[in-house]
Amino acid sequence: MTSLLDIIELLGTLAFAYGGIVEARRNNLDLVGAFTAAFLSAFGGGTLRDVLLDRRPLYWVAHPSYPLLVFVLTVVVQVAFRGRLPGLGGTWWLITDALGLGLFSAAGVSIAVEQGLPLFPASLFGVITATFGGVLRDVICAQVPGIFKRGQLYATCAFAGAWVFILLQAVLPGAAPVFACITVAAGLRLAAVRFDLTLPA
Repeated sequence: MTSLLDIIELLGTLAFAYGGIVEARRNNLDLVGAFTAAFLSAFGGGTLRDVLLDRRPLYWVAHPSYPLLVFVLTVVVQVAFRGRLPGLGGTWWLITDALGLGLFSAAGVSIAVEQGLPLFPASLFGVITATFGGVLRDVICAQVPGIFKRGQLYATCAFAGAWVFILLQAVLPGAAPVFACITVAAGLRLAAVRFDLTLPA
């Protein structure tokens, strides 16, 4: 399971890092700003999770290739796409963000369950891992974090995916609960965008 979680965190890192670069371009940030937005998007949630769970070293320190990949991705995208970024405001951006949400939700709840946390706090760690990076990114872009605004489901999708993992891991061994969590969280987010699903006012 450890190697699977490493792969999931790497994929989630790249997905959210690209999302940070897209948001930086929307706000006309320079290369330093773009890397900062990408870094916070990719590592903010996992860092908070590791700090709260007292996991050392932090996961991006334990895997130094991760921040290096984010840096290279930022430079390549900034240099190669000086005009409009692929996915800026389009379907690719939504899919990338939804995938990152699902991947990090799975990573967060999996680690929390492995640490022996009670089930409800474990589900919240899935949400924290999946969303807090976006909160930090929005703050440096001088925006109210998107998850705090009334709108289409986002954090709720990570929460639902986390509970799918919790319920399935009690009866199914192996990687099935992880992939189910990713599928539910990402799928629900895409459905929320497609059908304008929101929480009751």
